[in-house]
Amino acid sequence: MPTLLLVRHGRSTANTAGILAGWTPGVDLDDTGRAQAAALVERLAEVPLVRAVSSPLERCGQTLAPLLAARPELGEPTLDERLGECHYGEWTGRPLIELALEPLWRTVQDHASAAAFPGGESLRALSHRTVAAAREWDEKIAAEHGPDSVWLACTHGDVVKAVVADALGLHLDHFQRINIEPCSITAIRYTPQRPFVLRMGDTGDLATLRPRPAAGGDAVVGGDTGTA
Repeated sequence: MPTLLLVRHGRSTANTAGILAGWTPGVDLDDTGRAQAAALVERLAEVPLVRAVSSPLERCGQTLAPLLAARPELGEPTLDERLGECHYGEWTGRPLIELALEPLWRTVQDHASAAAFPGGESLRALSHRTVAAAREWDEKIAAEHGPDSVWLACTHGDVVKAVVADALGLHLDHFQRINIEPCSITAIRYTPQRPFVLRMGDTGDLATLRPRPAAGGDAVVGGDTGTA
């Protein structure tokens, strides 16, 4: 079966501001994010990609732009709203430091399968739509390009975490144990028997593993900033 490369978008202005962007329009990559996007060209230079699929949000398009400019044979990315960010509803646009004081925060952290954002969607719904998109696209790519092809999907931190949790057979309540940094690459190969997670959150930059100020055991909703 084909190999799926899940690319989280590069670091955005909302990431560095500590804001939960969700589907807010006009959220762009910051300078670091643009550098990360440019570096994807070399990181994927030896990978024979056959298709690029993307979340419709700007930060994903900006992440793919340098790669697609270098690989014109891929054409324009196919946009799939199912790979878009979680609909955070009333949480959208609010500072994470403020959201951490909400009672729902603990549910999001400890019991994700029961978490539903007010005016938005549940994390169960996020998992259902994103996993379905990944698996359906993988079958389509196999039919069109053969079982040994490689394709790429540019999406968001919580989306990648949900797809990885499914591939690893983890209950959704455990998906906050997965950390996906900006512009990281996660590789999954689906087979008739089981998925294989070949890479997870690979940035090629070990500097982000340096110790950081203690932040407790909570995951960053929407995705880590990846800053060292």
